[in-house]
Amino acid sequence: MGHAAPHGGDRAAGHAGDESPGGGHRPGHATGRDVVIVGAGFAGTSVFLHLVRALLRPGTRTRNGPAARPVRSVQVVDPHPVGWGLAFGDSDPLLVCNSAADVNSLLADRPADFIDYLRARGASPEPQDCVPRARMAEYCHDRHTEARALAVAHGIEVRHVRDTAVSVSTGADGHRVRLRGGQEISGDEVVVCTGVHRPRVPDGFAAFTGHPRYLDSPYPAGRIRNGLPRGSRVLVLGTHQSAVDAALLLCRDGHRTTMASPSGFLPAVRHSLAAPVRDFPPLAGIARLDAADPRLEAKVTRHAVEAVRLLDRRPLRAQTSTAADPVRRLREETALVESGVCSWPGVVVPLLEGVIALSAALPAARRRALMAHFTWFVGRYATALTVLNARRLLAHFDTGALRMAPGYPRAVSFDGGAWRVEWPRATPDGSTASFDYVVNATGFLAPELRWDPDGKAVHVDGAPGPTAAVDHLEADLRLRPRPGAQPEHIWVAGVGTHLRIPFSNHLRNVVRQARQVADEIAALP
Repeated sequence: MGHAAPHGGDRAAGHAGDESPGGGHRPGHATGRDVVIVGAGFAGTSVFLHLVRALLRPGTRTRNGPAARPVRSVQVVDPHPVGWGLAFGDSDPLLVCNSAADVNSLLADRPADFIDYLRARGASPEPQDCVPRARMAEYCHDRHTEARALAVAHGIEVRHVRDTAVSVSTGADGHRVRLRGGQEISGDEVVVCTGVHRPRVPDGFAAFTGHPRYLDSPYPAGRIRNGLPRGSRVLVLGTHQSAVDAALLLCRDGHRTTMASPSGFLPAVRHSLAAPVRDFPPLAGIARLDAADPRLEAKVTRHAVEAVRLLDRRPLRAQTSTAADPVRRLREETALVESGVCSWPGVVVPLLEGVIALSAALPAARRRALMAHFTWFVGRYATALTVLNARRLLAHFDTGALRMAPGYPRAVSFDGGAWRVEWPRATPDGSTASFDYVVNATGFLAPELRWDPDGKAVHVDGAPGPTAAVDHLEADLRLRPRPGAQPEHIWVAGVGTHLRIPFSNHLRNVVRQARQVADEIAALP
């Protein structure tokens, strides 16, 4: 996951090379174009690295012939230090990446770059290891610093504008990126790489947004570590990745924690989300399926099952638990992973990439229907737990510090200094419960781009007033004010491509997008 974010985690803001917001002038004095990258998370950093490499590649040519310097400046817009966003910008050691080190490279043609980075700094990770998220933030920041020095040495000006981009307006003389602080910066090409930062509002809690005993997100971890009195009774809304993070942080800090969600299920368990160890012809065949086939979903499922059988002839039912109780299911699936009787995780990455390739041929409505059909897979298997976090959860369940609720709250109120929650069915303790705090861990809304009515400005992640949502993105990843119109010199990379790309936060796909956009910009006349 590469995201821009509303905070810098627990990391101090001062980093070498960071700069304050600038004025609206065009930077640089040499000939060439000015590029603005909105977002300095994983996606924005990957675009920057690929762009610098493309610009300095020997024999680089534009479409009109050779050009020593087709780009004269790059401005990266983000209020936080490069890399230290919502996805990875938290230094709490309890928070680890869900994906393996071998799929976390910033460079599309160097898949081992993250592992090489860690080993050069004294660590010794195995390719399938999940490392603390702060290591990813440091990796993004350090690789950006290295690429920046290289670009500057070759006459390309690079600036980090410490502000938030609000909108991008179009015009005959280029684009104007308006900042939250009221200033504007200019660019000939703009790449929007904003990540997620708006928490979902869970059912029944819309009236409590902003309440002092309601945390709209568990991030940064310091909100929990420093903001809750020890021994608090805490209700965590959600049971997936963010909720697991919240539960682990709360239990570590001595809080009595209850997790609740409509499904009541925890994710499945695996070692990590790692790169495939072999080729899987059945999964490569997914991209060639007929988009109009009414049995498309069944055929995707069959291809996935055939791929698992290439790794293990045991049936899938022998590799997972069907226990109805979520804690028992977690325990059984953890044991399966630890005993080596769990091969299905080995096909997840190529399966995701097969579905991404298939989606390119699907109309938007058909793509949405396909993804809706596989909600069960995404919720439990595509976003499965690392076995490390599964063990941690089980330890807290065993001590009684952590519990699963008997369903999602049917009704909730705040009275007499405590939350009053009514469960959908009675428990041995009754049909109601009291909590000191509620932590929303139901996830984040995907970033939303919106056009002004005249199509001359696009707002980054929502806008007030009469605007129209960007609901179309073609293969070139460039924005168009309407289907069929000429593309603007505005690209989207990363999570914002969810309009076209399922699993848009899959890092191997993000870096491929980054390379595509960077190469396209470097080749423009």
